[in-house]
Amino acid sequence: MQDFILMVMNQFGYIGVFLLIAIENIFPPIPSEVILLFGGFMTTYTRLNVVGMIIAATLGSLIGAIILYYIGKIFNKERLKKIISGKIGKVLRLKAKDIDNADKWFDTKGNKTVFFCRFVPIVRSLISIPAGMSEMEIPKFLMYTVLGSLIWNTVLIVVGSIVGENWTDILSIMDNYSHIVLILLVIIFVAFVVYWFGFRKKNKKTS
Repeated sequence: MQDFILMVMNQFGYIGVFLLIAIENIFPPIPSEVILLFGGFMTTYTRLNVVGMIIAATLGSLIGAIILYYIGKIFNKERLKKIISGKIGKVLRLKAKDIDNADKWFDTKGNKTVFFCRFVPIVRSLISIPAGMSEMEIPKFLMYTVLGSLIWNTVLIVVGSIVGENWTDILSIMDNYSHIVLILLVIIFVAFVVYWFGFRKKNKKTS
């Protein structure tokens, strides 16, 4: 995967960065860290520059995020509630009310969530789907997506340009960061599931 990414970037420059970042947003397993750090390194031995790299990467992030946003909007809250009302809902012990509560939470916390999730591996891409499902206002979605993506892209591209051919050393650090974040997300998810089912059982006993 990494060799393919480097080949595309070397051959197509800004356009390659734009396309790879857009695809990375839709298919999170593609590592944006490789694209951005190597993109920064490329500015040290080609005619490409840091500003151009940042613009190409941020536009790619925006396009990918918009695609996932509209996928979430198509697969909206009402459709999800219909699915939950069937066998899947019984297995997961979810009700339509739970979807409404999650939607209300996103209505109040969505802005910050979309912004800060742009710094979290995998989640930085997938957060666009619930934003679309909750029909977050598109101007706000675009603004927080651009701001978060711009910061993430700028930091990694600038670092890549500073460290030059040692960009792989930073990539190792970013890999460790990604692994730690993923482990924490799994722990949080498991803790949430345990708390959720415990809370539901407690409510059933008291009702």
